[in-house]
Amino acid sequence: MIDSKYIYIIFGFLALICFIGFGIDIMDIDAAQYASMSREMMTSGQYLQLHDLGKDYLDKPPFLFWISSLSLKLFGITNFAYRLPSFLFAALAVFSTYKLSRLFYEKNTSILSAIILASCQGFILMNHDVRTDTILMSWVIFSIWQLAEWFQKNKLIHFIIGCAGIACGMMTKGPIALIVPIFAFGSHILLQRKFLQIFKWQYILGAIVIAILLIPMSWGLYQQFDLHPEKIVNGDKNVSGLKFFYWTQSFGRITGASPWDNNSTIFFLLQNMFWSFLPWIFLFIVACYVQIKEIIRQQFFLSDNQEGITVGGFLLTYLSLGISKFQLPHYIFVAFPFAAIISARFINDLLLANKHRKIINPLLYFHFISFILLWLILITLLIWPFESISLLTSCLAIVVFIGFVILFFKIKNPAHSLLVICLYTSIGLNFFLNAFFYPSLLNFQAGSTVGKWISKNNIPTKNIFIYQYPIWRSLHFYAKGIVAQKDSLSEISSGDYILTNEKKLHTIKENGKAYTLLYSGYDYPVTRLSLTFINPEKRATVVEKFALIKIK
Repeated sequence: MIDSKYIYIIFGFLALICFIGFGIDIMDIDAAQYASMSREMMTSGQYLQLHDLGKDYLDKPPFLFWISSLSLKLFGITNFAYRLPSFLFAALAVFSTYKLSRLFYEKNTSILSAIILASCQGFILMNHDVRTDTILMSWVIFSIWQLAEWFQKNKLIHFIIGCAGIACGMMTKGPIALIVPIFAFGSHILLQRKFLQIFKWQYILGAIVIAILLIPMSWGLYQQFDLHPEKIVNGDKNVSGLKFFYWTQSFGRITGASPWDNNSTIFFLLQNMFWSFLPWIFLFIVACYVQIKEIIRQQFFLSDNQEGITVGGFLLTYLSLGISKFQLPHYIFVAFPFAAIISARFINDLLLANKHRKIINPLLYFHFISFILLWLILITLLIWPFESISLLTSCLAIVVFIGFVILFFKIKNPAHSLLVICLYTSIGLNFFLNAFFYPSLLNFQAGSTVGKWISKNNIPTKNIFIYQYPIWRSLHFYAKGIVAQKDSLSEISSGDYILTNEKKLHTIKENGKAYTLLYSGYDYPVTRLSLTFINPEKRATVVEKFALIKIK
């Protein structure tokens, strides 16, 4: 059994890393767009209809914007206020994963499942790069936990709460919140051969609960889009918001009805799990293989004390997402709680049941070598790219790395050593990334840097205009207002504040418009790191210099 004091220490460090991440500027494009829209919703007071920079928005459902705008209203327009709701839902996901696991496994496995989820790279990343997937993951695993409680204890309250969780998940990211529980429990029922559980009157009640809770969002979509066929949305007229949300956005990516297509293959999400489920991904792959092999050996039959929710839920969710014509790395995050429980069961067998002894040493040394490479990459990122990261910080990282090596050789039990180096690496790397690397990197995000300068100097956004330069989503959030565009020099007047590429300044001056330079800096799409940007000697070839001026 894992000592309770170590559990508190582990979660304490993981929470600290997330709180440090609260101070990082919100990254363009998606997270900053959602932050800007939440601020816009708070300002306008229009909660049933979504707008992005004043234009109709039809993509994501409203739940993220509802809770984010409420937090911004309570705590102000800050990084903390925008990230707080997502962090609270992340905590709910960890707790729900523990509780679901506890229904089927001993306490040690359940604790491990919570630790694995909370310490994987994707989970830590989405606590500061906020998207809808964190809240979706939380609602889905929460609803599955409640439905599993209902299946075991037959208390109707658990079923109703579970259905409410599904509805909230649908208001977060669409029908996937309903599909994943169906995959999970469908697999469980099929493998246990309990087919009568498919035919229960409570499902009708559940459909009614979900439908009632979806009314506000559906009514907003109907009012904003279905009642206005003349609106041009994403280049089309006669767009039904209800059809888009309940069909096109999710199933249309499989059938071809959706225009989104990035030619992703069935392996795309797995390839990205090699970073997003670190440091547990290799253990998960082995664990998944072992569990599938066990099910095959049992001729696809599970006894009453076994569960098929996690392995079936993960595999079917992965396959359904993997056949989509448009995929992004974070789409698989909804299935991470399943992966955490599958991995925890395997690791617990290594730690306490003394199983799989033949593979423990190869796994240990493979992870040790892999993690050494990760530590060396981290130290390089702290020493090389940014002068703003002090030499003392780099030396501290080297000392922590040496501690990693010492721990590896000091712990004699290979299973214990494997668990420790995984956690040590996850906590250590993300501490340095959140505290030092990301803040230095975000100095090159023009939207947030100039937006904060505008807010600090109390310049009204109605007087600021972007001239022939890309719109940064983060600008509108940090400037605390929508910054409009002016595309022609004839539109620029005396007293205007103009934000533009530095190369445009010569053109402005040539056209007889004198100005005062107020603020300048460098801009780079920070979510698309390249070796050229990382190399300080070549960085100038890929960054753009922007300028904020005031026309005299």
